[in-house]
Amino acid sequence: MIVVTGATGKLGRLVVEQLLKTVAPGEITAAVRTPSKAADLAARGVVVKEADYTRPATLDAALAGAQKVLLISSSEVGQRASHHQSVIAAAKKAGVKLLAYTSILRADSNRMALAGEHKATEEMIKASGVPWVMLRHGWYLENHTENLAPALQYGAMMGSAGEGRFASASRADFAAADAAVLVGDGHAGKTYELAGDHPFTMAQLAAEVARQAGKPVVYNNLPPAEYLKVLAGAGLPGPFAEILVDADVHAAQGALDDTSGSLHALTGRSTTTLKDAVAAGLKR
Repeated sequence: MIVVTGATGKLGRLVVEQLLKTVAPGEITAAVRTPSKAADLAARGVVVKEADYTRPATLDAALAGAQKVLLISSSEVGQRASHHQSVIAAAKKAGVKLLAYTSILRADSNRMALAGEHKATEEMIKASGVPWVMLRHGWYLENHTENLAPALQYGAMMGSAGEGRFASASRADFAAADAAVLVGDGHAGKTYELAGDHPFTMAQLAAEVARQAGKPVVYNNLPPAEYLKVLAGAGLPGPFAEILVDADVHAAQGALDDTSGSLHALTGRSTTTLKDAVAAGLKR
């Protein structure tokens, strides 16, 4: 049995879809906080179990009988470590043969604010004694392209990433790699730095949006304090805005670039191009 936590999330659903290509539905468990949201998966034969990171008893039940578990990181920044510890404990109790975790690029040395909880989780997993594999995800292309409306409206993208390169890939790309590890062998004890094949700068992103939209769009690089004001003015909550600014500052220093090619190697295909990602974003 393969268990996917957070299976109704944007990444989790894609992982389940990938698994269904090669794994019988009854051998996949979608571990979700709200089972009713996975009714469509249940209708296809996927086992659906309640799994709430804040209620350990549900995790014990969801992971019972699991051979492999994909722990998709909690979306609740600041509470991730405690949430993940509950899943790790349940995985150990269940005697799983492989615990895969969706971490962040170079979690052990990455200085981004977001990296701290990922590093802590990796350390807890390794200390647990459960066989593990770290799937260190880079930035999702959708982070850049899911909401292009403001850029088209104002003719500009804002940020503090300078000339930093983003080796981003689509969620579908990452899901394919995650699934490949879950169905494959020989991954225990390995750490994969997963990133896209086609790194780009924010200026290149803006130029591609402009080209495809047929409208002028430029990238305005701002000092971090100014970018924070822009985000606050747009109505973003302070803590979230600070995380975005921090990510850009470290991206400028190379935190979200990678040339290992591990994602490509696991999936056997090239990752989604910036051109295709922007085209998809403009259709939303």
